[in-house]
Amino acid sequence: MKKIIEIGLLILGVMLSLTVKSQEMTQEQKISYALGANVGENFKATGIELMYEFFFQGVQDGMNGTNKLSQNEMQVIFNQLQQELQKRQQAEVEVEKEKGRAFLAENGKKEGVVTTPSGLQYKVVTMGTGAKPTATDKVRVHYHGTTLDGEVFDSSVQRGETITFPLNQVIKGWTEGLQLMPIGSKFIFYIPSDLAYGDRGAGPTIKPGATLIFEVELFEIEK
Repeated sequence: MKKIIEIGLLILGVMLSLTVKSQEMTQEQKISYALGANVGENFKATGIELMYEFFFQGVQDGMNGTNKLSQNEMQVIFNQLQQELQKRQQAEVEVEKEKGRAFLAENGKKEGVVTTPSGLQYKVVTMGTGAKPTATDKVRVHYHGTTLDGEVFDSSVQRGETITFPLNQVIKGWTEGLQLMPIGSKFIFYIPSDLAYGDRGAGPTIKPGATLIFEVELFEIEK
């Protein structure tokens, strides 16, 4: 219950600060605003529609120790809400996975697209002639990652800087796919969710259950 009250107070701070310009806020006010905005974004992501009159009445009653519901009643409500959110989120994951399965089924029929036993798909853009990395090597690459809708979620190409990382510390689709690439190659990888970020997703753009597309160019293996 304490956490719920804290969340309510943060949201209240956001609403009261809407007319305040950022340059007029003190550092402490900016911290409170940022925390409140983050909580608000999280509420929005859950799809919960708050009845603000009752919400803020609950905040006030909680502060005053005059709750109209018992702790047991509130715990039952929170448990029911959590179950409903989990069901809703799982349904959204299944929708995203089905979207990925449908895409991969059609994509796998296209000329030049290879599907590995794990379900990873790739297409050779340029085939290099150098050595291939192993799963424990460090590699230096350029990459450009998009969702199936074409939204860019990460791109070293756009940043203008290559990136170096150990192949055994990235998503499974990368660990498998990069080992197929000789130095100097550029591949496009189509990575199903179980070889990417799975049901957890990553950040605001990569949804739980999402299939991802990466264009990767391998420059160097660092032993």
